[in-house]
Amino acid sequence: MLPLHWDAVNPHSIPPGQPYRWDDPNLFFGPDGLGYAREPGDPGFVPYGPPPDPLSSLIQPKRRKAMPKSDYIKNRDAEFSAQLTTFKLNIGSYVTTFGLTTAQVEAQAADAAYFAYALACQEVCINGSQQWTAWKDLIRDGGTPPASGAPAAGVLPPAVPAVAPGVEARFRALVKLIKAHPAYNEGIGQLLGIEGPQQTGPDFAVFKPVFFVELRGGQVFLGWTWQGQSAYLDMIELVVDRSDGKGFVFLAQDTTPGYADSTPLPATPAKWTYKAIFRVGDQRVGQWSDEVSITVGG
Repeated sequence: MLPLHWDAVNPHSIPPGQPYRWDDPNLFFGPDGLGYAREPGDPGFVPYGPPPDPLSSLIQPKRRKAMPKSDYIKNRDAEFSAQLTTFKLNIGSYVTTFGLTTAQVEAQAADAAYFAYALACQEVCINGSQQWTAWKDLIRDGGTPPASGAPAAGVLPPAVPAVAPGVEARFRALVKLIKAHPAYNEGIGQLLGIEGPQQTGPDFAVFKPVFFVELRGGQVFLGWTWQGQSAYLDMIELVVDRSDGKGFVFLAQDTTPGYADSTPLPATPAKWTYKAIFRVGDQRVGQWSDEVSITVGG
């Protein structure tokens, strides 16, 4: 760690010798109230990248849908207990990095230990319950008892100090605090076990819109949804063939499920056929939907 002073320059910037910036993720205040900078090899050091291209601000990149992640909290009790323990065993290297207090770290360790204890006690009780249920059925219905005889009483693990209810809520609050710190990155999160798995999007080789059409209030209504994939899609493109010899023509790009075709209905019966495809930005994705028709007018 490098002690800081006014007008200090950064020997690790690219190029070297650039002034430190207030938003530098490697800057922090030590327990003595003085400023320090992390250096390569220090826990939590964030490598410096190349300086920004001055022309880059003039270039508008295409917007991409960020791949969402699942909740990092494990759902199954055994996996959640293991997650708490992983965090407990690895957070020690980052106490200074994230400015955590001894009380915060010890409280999380106590939560991890007591939840593991409660889970182990539950397992003992479940196993004992199964054995005693089988023994009860044997005693009532008859049969050959096992050589070991009646089940032995289960032995609970050594007790640990109890904690208040709400282990998950406290863990989420601590993780939220850590993830909001400028020194946090995904690599640290993986080590601490607090990064959720990245969700996979739809298989665009076969994925296509599914919708229905019906008359509502003198208009054709197209009932479409995101089909559970809104995180990966921006809009739907709708086209229509009104049996007028023009074939399919553009109707709309819609971002809100459910679309009303405001075109006046014809005076004589006609078949209007619709189809759709999803879009991400300015690109079509997936496959065209099946064609859906409705007779209108007359």
